[in-house]
Amino acid sequence: MSEDDERQQYPPPDLEFASNKARNCNSTGSGSGHPEFQSTYPDQVLENVLENVLHFLTSRRDRNAASLVCKSWYRVEALTRSELFIGNCYAVSPGRATARFTRVKALHLKGKPRFADFNLMPPDWGAHFNPWALAMAKAYPWLEKVHLKRMSVTDDDLATLAELFLGFKELVLVCCDGFGTSGLGIFVNKCRQLKVLDLIESEVSDDETDWISCFPEGESNLESLIFDCVECHINFEALERLVARSPSLKKFKLNRYVSIGQLYRLMVRAPQLTHLGTGSFSPSDIVGQGDQEPDYVAAFAACRSLVCLSGFREIIPDYLPAIYPVCANLTSLNFSYANITAEQLKPIISKCHKLQTFWVLDSICDEGLQAVAATCKDLRELRVFPVDPREDSDGPVSEVGLQAISEGCRKLQSILYFCQRMTNAAVIAMSKNCPDLVVFRLCIMGRHRADPVTGEPMDDGFGAIVMNCKKLTRLAVSGLLTDKAFGYIGRHGKLVRTLSVAFAGDSDMALKYVLEGCPQLQKLEIRDSPFGDAALRSGLHHYYNMRFLWMSSCRLTRHGCQEIARAMPRLVVEVIRSADEEEMDDVVGTLYMYRSLEGPRTDAPKFVTIL
Repeated sequence: MSEDDERQQYPPPDLEFASNKARNCNSTGSGSGHPEFQSTYPDQVLENVLENVLHFLTSRRDRNAASLVCKSWYRVEALTRSELFIGNCYAVSPGRATARFTRVKALHLKGKPRFADFNLMPPDWGAHFNPWALAMAKAYPWLEKVHLKRMSVTDDDLATLAELFLGFKELVLVCCDGFGTSGLGIFVNKCRQLKVLDLIESEVSDDETDWISCFPEGESNLESLIFDCVECHINFEALERLVARSPSLKKFKLNRYVSIGQLYRLMVRAPQLTHLGTGSFSPSDIVGQGDQEPDYVAAFAACRSLVCLSGFREIIPDYLPAIYPVCANLTSLNFSYANITAEQLKPIISKCHKLQTFWVLDSICDEGLQAVAATCKDLRELRVFPVDPREDSDGPVSEVGLQAISEGCRKLQSILYFCQRMTNAAVIAMSKNCPDLVVFRLCIMGRHRADPVTGEPMDDGFGAIVMNCKKLTRLAVSGLLTDKAFGYIGRHGKLVRTLSVAFAGDSDMALKYVLEGCPQLQKLEIRDSPFGDAALRSGLHHYYNMRFLWMSSCRLTRHGCQEIARAMPRLVVEVIRSADEEEMDDVVGTLYMYRSLEGPRTDAPKFVTIL
């Protein structure tokens, strides 16, 4: 389950009685030395009833809360948990996890912190999947699903999954590395019951292995195959045969080496698709000039169940009209690789009345965002990425586009918006027009950019977001911000769980406001901000409740970090240098702190010092 899943509703009335009785089942017994309700409700009977009750709890937070009621609930909750989520692979050892949870069928495991995506963490830092794979092979031979994010996965790990879990069905690798096409070949060949193989933004080395051909012959159980991040040629004929024998295939995302002509052939064989990543969306170089082009419009029209469309890696805009027949049914459209203009977008977006998720490049300019606002009244998530991420580039989107979205898309719940300029007025308007925002990430790419109209810091804009958006759980701030903005966050951001800060704040007070005022804070990411040891010490009361704290290029000293390590022995305090950087006396370039039941890890590379 995602950490942002909504909490489950109260159990139905016929389950409340059993739950209330179980709450009073205390393994320490009553004052008389006998367990409460022993004569009427023996422990085994209560645990049987409780086991049936807990099967209705799917939210991780609800399950965690249930496990804290008493020892009996703790024991039964562990026995009934089939899906295990671990947000930091170093927070608990594989042995401890498998000893407590003995009936797990699905594992979700995260490794490196998010800033690793921005090259702020040296390669080979850690997060190896191998210890987990070996432990699960012994504890969970019936394991069916593994979802990994920012983990280092080797070809041997993939072979372990394929060879030791005979009923394995689902592998999702997000932002992972360390493996190649030869490992994929072994994995897909031996996983006879495989339903899902999703490779998302992962680094896959080209070992010159034809991994697509390694899928077993005969009818396939595949329901989802995503390999758009694999940067190497594939055997198209083998892929076409695989699609033809996969009648259950619903999600299918291709890499940029698949041309639009090849896409046509695949779509004809799989009209049942609901999610499609188009590949390059341009013709192959080997197509002859006299060859007649396929009827792409008819191919898309035949895919009547298509609701999610992405890809467009090397797009030729002349082919965009081919997707017109499916636009009216789309709920998700991803143009984040398609460098298209507002004029090219308008005929498409004007047909997307059901759209709920839209990712796009800023090449569509404010004019394109205005077209989105005019049509997509049910939009829930918007991400606008930069074509040119340099700080001094000319930003084609601005406060004009943001204001248009806030006025036209009032059901918006999540936004990521890269721009070069923004005004307080536009951000305040969004806070009022979109009060259901849960995620607000505004990335003003130029450092310390003030409101271009008033010249004032962006404090009031971000203050309005935390004041008016009562459901906000994730916030990323940027632009010229003083301590005043962080005061707003501390006073009003009571549900904020993830906060990202870059080039912001005046003094240590800014961080103190956040650490003392945001009781739900779980993940705090800070870079290039003037926060030092005093700011770090202000969170001593809260660090055990957080998943991690990341600070890079701030004003921390080794002495200040050592103080935290001594005061909080169950907190792992890592000081990270670049791989070729010499260790300095008292300067901390990067600090990564996280809670752990195991203490310091044993696989730290030389450029990591654990205090």
